[in-house]
Amino acid sequence: MNIKINDVVISSRKRKLNEDKVKELAESMNLLGQLEPITITKDNVLIAGWHRLEAAKLLGWDEIKAELFDGNEIECELAEIDENLMRNDLTVLEQGEHLARRQELIGFSKGGDRKSDKFQKATVALRSTKEIAQEIGISEKSMKNRMQAARNIVPEVKEAIRNTEIANSTTQLLQLARLAPAEQIEVARNITDGVSSIADAVRQVKKAQVIANLENVEAQEAKKIEGVYDVIVIDPPWPMKKIERDVAPNQVEFDYPTMSEEELFNLEIPCADNCHVWLWTTQKYLPLALDLLEAWDLKYVCTFVWHKPGGFQPFGLPQYNCEFALYARRGSPEFIDFKNFMVCFEAPRGAHSEKPQEFYDMVNRVTAGRRLDMFNRRAIPGFDTWGKEAK
Repeated sequence: MNIKINDVVISSRKRKLNEDKVKELAESMNLLGQLEPITITKDNVLIAGWHRLEAAKLLGWDEIKAELFDGNEIECELAEIDENLMRNDLTVLEQGEHLARRQELIGFSKGGDRKSDKFQKATVALRSTKEIAQEIGISEKSMKNRMQAARNIVPEVKEAIRNTEIANSTTQLLQLARLAPAEQIEVARNITDGVSSIADAVRQVKKAQVIANLENVEAQEAKKIEGVYDVIVIDPPWPMKKIERDVAPNQVEFDYPTMSEEELFNLEIPCADNCHVWLWTTQKYLPLALDLLEAWDLKYVCTFVWHKPGGFQPFGLPQYNCEFALYARRGSPEFIDFKNFMVCFEAPRGAHSEKPQEFYDMVNRVTAGRRLDMFNRRAIPGFDTWGKEAK
């Protein structure tokens, strides 16, 4: 059927009009004619085909092909949603909003959001949200995550994302949705200020939040070396001795003080309530290092491995060309950067017992707050230091 263009009623739409798409459609329709009809209700309210309608107006047409959809109000809205979901130019956020609204209309799981028998009968012939998601090529888990994000992101942030046409993914939207509304607004400001992605905008807000938390009185009340720290690197003077050799009989002891196991277990680690800790150790002292973390009331998380160019090789054993920095924590400290943040890294060797600058650069980049380097033998930018003495 044909209908006068001026008789078509355009109500509130779920998508914004894309002027470029309208122009492209106009060129196609001028060349090939109208290939697909628009869809309208019995009252001439537009359900699907807004861009086609606007293209026809641009061409100066008086009439347009139309298809009548004789359904109730719920079915008409579902028809519009389904038509939009089949388009490949929807963003992840827009898909989430459409799928969430679908769930409200026909229910998602058993029982879902279905209300009365009348409601069920009105929608029983339509596909479920899950079926629609399968048709557009996303998993059930991804569908749920997109819907959750769409429901929890505040309108101002959604508008900022749309206006900047910033790239997004389900994971990025979930990170954004889990922030408090005030934090989401800060993300929107970052986006409108030119941040290149949602992930970067969220990272900036989290970084500011972590730094603000670290400035509380409890963590910062003591500014002297005896105070608490938010980041601590420990390179203990393990209870070891050099092997006495004929070429250097005077080098029986190390040229820095060592500590006994008892002294190490009794060591007080000046941790803030939320504190990152890296404990350096070697193959020989790895079991002792794990015991020390427990004694210091720190929770072990993972092990960073420094791959060295060569190392000591015991008789009858492989070469020990790596060292370990056991990462543990007290409380729930947060990292502020995750780019190029890996547990294995390569770096050149320095002086005896000297840890690589690359490691400290990484710690400086991924953490915030007061930092302490215990027992280090050289000054490290960004860290307070306890020097070479053990006590």
